[in-house]
Amino acid sequence: MTGRSWIGVMKAAPAPSSRAHIVARLRTAGCVSAEDEARLLIESAGTPTDLAVMVDRRVAGEPIEHILGWAEFCGLRIALAPGVFVPRRRTEFIVHQARMLASQIVGPRRPVVVDLCCGSGAVGAALVAALDVELYAVDVDPEAVRCARRNVGPVGGVVYAGDLYAPLPADLHGRVEVVVANAPYVPTEDIRLLPLEARLHEPRAALDGGADGLDVLRRIAAEAPRWLAPGGHLLVETSELQAPKMTEVVDGAGMIPRIISSEELNAHIVVGTRPAR
Repeated sequence: MTGRSWIGVMKAAPAPSSRAHIVARLRTAGCVSAEDEARLLIESAGTPTDLAVMVDRRVAGEPIEHILGWAEFCGLRIALAPGVFVPRRRTEFIVHQARMLASQIVGPRRPVVVDLCCGSGAVGAALVAALDVELYAVDVDPEAVRCARRNVGPVGGVVYAGDLYAPLPADLHGRVEVVVANAPYVPTEDIRLLPLEARLHEPRAALDGGADGLDVLRRIAAEAPRWLAPGGHLLVETSELQAPKMTEVVDGAGMIPRIISSEELNAHIVVGTRPAR
């Protein structure tokens, strides 16, 4: 065969910025949804140079939500910044449960909802999008607070910087219908088992729940009755193994505990209800 014939059948190598090349790089890096991620990166990049940088960041293990600047949560685009905890799909379950409980409140005023350890404000923003509630959100991390204000402020919520209930207005005592908390609950020894992108790119304080994972949740439960209205509810996300122990914590704080789970989302919530009387 002549050289001309060889040239006629040769295939050009894919351009570094082509979709196929990007998908291949993402797959090699271990990205399960390489096709979808490639599409999102291509749509978000302003220039080929921007795209190359974004792909490099993803291949290096940075969460795609940090690269894009947003995460999809309950049908919303939640603004995110590097270093802020990325809301997980399983946490949508706590939103659904909180929404159902808040929607049962009957009275002349809007139900009061407090979102503790709010991170980006995803839970609070999703609740406000679904219901007319009076929302207060709190996080101890300054970067998370700035991010939450971008998501919650435009829909009428208020975000405070501080430790759990400490920065909340005192006039909320005894009149909060729902306290929701996606607090850190990973046992310290299990942090090393988390995906690399979580360990390297999310704040440890948003993950580490102490020796048994319940340190922060104990503090939240202990103070909840002081803030909850009679018949009000505390909802906390936890793991399947931790849930029974967390019900004991909730019971010890004077609330009526129950566990709600979703097999589809692998989500587990402990609900504590302040007795109506």
